[in-house]
Amino acid sequence: MSLLKTTESKILACIQNDLWARFVTLPNQDRIWTLSLSKKAARKPAEQAPKTPLVMVHGFGGGVGLWIRNMDALSRSRPLYAFDLLGFGRSSRPPFPSDAAKAEEQFVESIEQWRQSLGLENMILLGHSLGGYLATSYAIQYPSRVSHLILVDPWGFPERPQTQTQEGQDQGTEVVKRPPLPRWVKAIAAVVSLFNPLAVIRAAGPLGPGLVNRFRPDFKRKFEDLFEDDTMTQYIYHCNAQTPSGEVGFRAMAESLGWAKRPMLQRVHQLPPSMPLTMLYGARSWVESSSGDSVVQIRNQTLTRVILIDDASHHVYADQPEEFNRVVEKICNSVN
Repeated sequence: MSLLKTTESKILACIQNDLWARFVTLPNQDRIWTLSLSKKAARKPAEQAPKTPLVMVHGFGGGVGLWIRNMDALSRSRPLYAFDLLGFGRSSRPPFPSDAAKAEEQFVESIEQWRQSLGLENMILLGHSLGGYLATSYAIQYPSRVSHLILVDPWGFPERPQTQTQEGQDQGTEVVKRPPLPRWVKAIAAVVSLFNPLAVIRAAGPLGPGLVNRFRPDFKRKFEDLFEDDTMTQYIYHCNAQTPSGEVGFRAMAESLGWAKRPMLQRVHQLPPSMPLTMLYGARSWVESSSGDSVVQIRNQTLTRVILIDDASHHVYADQPEEFNRVVEKICNSVN
């Protein structure tokens, strides 16, 4: 964990705005590693109403450091919070149940307890990938706390298509097409049924960072103007070289890496019709944006939007940070 702390400190040194980093202790004594950002030396008139904070939830195997291209820009006009999900990054790593619903509930309740501990009345909630799935579940259970829900390439929305048989082909069954999964997803999927998803990284020991570089060379490229060395791949490695916890919860919720046991499209109708929802997808992502189109059909269409970010893959916020920040800031400004 000390190596993760050291690597993360190097990343956070890039932040220009006021930053407060600390652990938020939950009632059960689990600790959530939390960043709070605000515009440097911001002084607002006393009569001006405070802006609704933006809360950012990372995806599977990630951590707060991955938002480094976004946090300064998005904290210029409102408070911003980012935290390591329970079981990931520097947050506590408790055991998770093997039941999908119970594992999801543990994640969601930790987010609610985190909110209560900070005293946030409501928030603009943004989640990427697994974070998008959990943010949606949170918004369903605690709708009064979410002013606007922003989902970035969310995982776990569509139902897994039935395996097509030859007989089905002969009868003209429609073929479900999906963008090819990247190599790193296939590599992890190959072992997910036997081990926890990130076991390969831990088993590699000192060779782990090189393994991350091999399968995720894009991470270094996405941040190469900030770091000439392997800072970001080292960060990913150290985030995931710890005792498995959050990934155990993820494995409980996943049929395989691409599909959720409890697909969110089956539940998204439970969001209040009055809750604004924006779904951002990378135009080159392996996550299908068609799920977003399905959500538009299910929900109040006037309050549900799907936006594609050109030349972006799954990590939209790092591939096209300026456009991502512009879109998210515009959404935030629509709240207040």
